[in-house]
Amino acid sequence: MRQIKPLTIGDLVIEKPIIQGGMGVGISLHRLAGAVAKAGGLGIISTAQIGFREPDFKENPLKANLRSMEKELTLARDTALQGAIGFNIMVASKQYKEYVKTAVKVGADIIISGAGLPVSLPEYVKEAENEIGDIGCSQDSRDFKKGKRTKIAPIISTIKSASVILKMWDRKYKIVPDLIVIEGPLAGGHLGFTREQLKEYRADTKDVEHTYQKASYEQEIVGILEIVKSYAEKYRQHIPVVTAGGIYSHEDVKHQLELGADGVQVATRFVTTKECDAPESYKQAYIDAKKEDIVITKSPVGMPGRAIRNPFLEQASKGRIAPERCYGCLENCDPSSTPYCITNALINAAEGKLEHALLFCGSNAWRAKKIETVDDVMKDLLMGNEC
Repeated sequence: MRQIKPLTIGDLVIEKPIIQGGMGVGISLHRLAGAVAKAGGLGIISTAQIGFREPDFKENPLKANLRSMEKELTLARDTALQGAIGFNIMVASKQYKEYVKTAVKVGADIIISGAGLPVSLPEYVKEAENEIGDIGCSQDSRDFKKGKRTKIAPIISTIKSASVILKMWDRKYKIVPDLIVIEGPLAGGHLGFTREQLKEYRADTKDVEHTYQKASYEQEIVGILEIVKSYAEKYRQHIPVVTAGGIYSHEDVKHQLELGADGVQVATRFVTTKECDAPESYKQAYIDAKKEDIVITKSPVGMPGRAIRNPFLEQASKGRIAPERCYGCLENCDPSSTPYCITNALINAAEGKLEHALLFCGSNAWRAKKIETVDDVMKDLLMGNEC
């Protein structure tokens, strides 16, 4: 096996350059994130309706979610030992600021943020750090005073979005990201592309494996790396970049590192593990899925998303499914016109009610054939046949 370097994010060193992608609702919580971190990767907990199992969730979802962030992080750390744990926070979330500040205050190692451009992320993190300093009594505040801080990483998909976020953070905050995640068009869940862009890359077909214009998007990656390099030189610091979307095998990982990435983010591959927080029926849906079952759909977030075709998507395609209540999850969601309630659809998935669920997945979900362990997946991603 050739030597694979750790992923170094400032003073945070990830032994194995694998980030487990955040998956909500309830798919990547403490069990999965903790197991990945224990295995040497970076475990990520999704904050999307993270408190859905709390008794007061329906009455006060925000309070339940913020409380659950600390619970899940604590439980993940119990498993991870010295491993690194962070949160994935959607920019599209209502009360985004509160989620960011809570992540900092409970001591997350990193915040990875997408589903929109996290232009105000540095500001919210700084506010939380100042509030920690004012309190001055928690373990997290002691860590903060020792110089430890929560790292921040935007998810971008295009040269344009990379340019916007780097230029804005540079001009407004005089900083650069600690890490950048480039998420490509083969990713699962919400995608940072328009339908037209997905069509251009031929990433919206029933045979993406053969139609996807891989070389074309890799030119975009190279362009992003060049922009990042220019800001790294300006600030005289290394800005690590990880790539995401459609990364499933050792060969995929090897190729991304050869392109110039410092590491990779993998999500779909971890769903069919024993440690994943998803119910067994959800995992089985991946194993049962055929290539043609994986489709592009429109989310109430307003972005395209990739999911497994099922009775719920069939029903949603025929007309609006009026929500029974609003959980206030998305900034730009109007409950009187939304095509369906994404919170209900994703909670149904997390509870195994698959007939009424939105089953987000990456383009390679159909390749899952069995339930593995996180250790098995990590070894296969990094070593392939050598393990």
